Amino acid sequence: MVKTGISYSSLGSPDGTLPAPQEVARHAEQSGLDSLWASDHLATGAPFLESTVALAAAAGSTTRLEVGFGVLQLALRRLSWAAKQIGSLHALAPGRLHLGVGLGGVPADEWQAAGVPVAERARRTDAALRALPSLLTGRTTELPDLPGASVTLAPAVPVPPVWIGGGSPAALRRAATLGDGWLPAAITPEGVAEGLATLAELSGAAGRPVPRVTVTVFAALDGHLGGLSQDALVDVLHGQFGFPRELADAVAVSGPPELIAERIAAYAAAGAEHVVVCPIGGAWELQIELLGKARGLIA
Repeated sequence: MVKTGISYSSLGSPDGTLPAPQEVARHAEQSGLDSLWASDHLATGAPFLESTVALAAAAGSTTRLEVGFGVLQLALRRLSWAAKQIGSLHALAPGRLHLGVGLGGVPADEWQAAGVPVAERARRTDAALRALPSLLTGRTTELPDLPGASVTLAPAVPVPPVWIGGGSPAALRRAATLGDGWLPAAITPEGVAEGLATLAELSGAAGRPVPRVTVTVFAALDGHLGGLSQDALVDVLHGQFGFPRELADAVAVSGPPELIAERIAAYAAAGAEHVVVCPIGGAWELQIELLGKARGLIA
């Protein structure tokens, strides 16, 4: 059965307040959801909790719920510290961590504040992904972002599933050669099937298994209860996220649990094993409860 998760980072209120990740995680677990995911940014201009802190709080307040980075911007951090944070999360929630990794957006303030040239983000990400398994499993590892330096981290932990975010050809190559899975967003079920076909070719050429797929989708789960209509949801995705209207209409869904379940099932049929929903608008408690109902409708 396809797993269903919720994006914590999209649950902010119009007044700029954020619900506590502990409360959101407990409610998600009680509602039957499988996972909670957090986005990773330094400065977006909006209230935003640091991703490892949010996920630690979520993991520590639940017993079953999986937690995931959706996605971690490895290039913004010193790799040694990022590995320590990832390893600590894995130790706190054994077998429940998903490591989504991506290049992230390109707001100049964010990269300048981190002291990282935007032009280096792809190279730094690839180098970090190559070194990360050695760091997490407790081997002495040379640090690609600090030439001449090495470190041995403890406790050693298994490497969590690594999901590569993005839909570009470079992201697909990264997923096929350096990841365990692919984590696209704003993509149709048909796009998932096409991406999987490309991944099969790329991973086969590299002698690696075909990556698994987790998809991030946008939804107004309370659209039938006076929340955002489909047209209003498209307006939000176009105005706030910059999606072309045609794309926004194709990848977003507003409606009751039955319609949400139908869309999740379509992604599963295309090859996704996990669907993460980013609720847009509405009270977060209700959004989670409605998503839990949708999950219960999926065969």
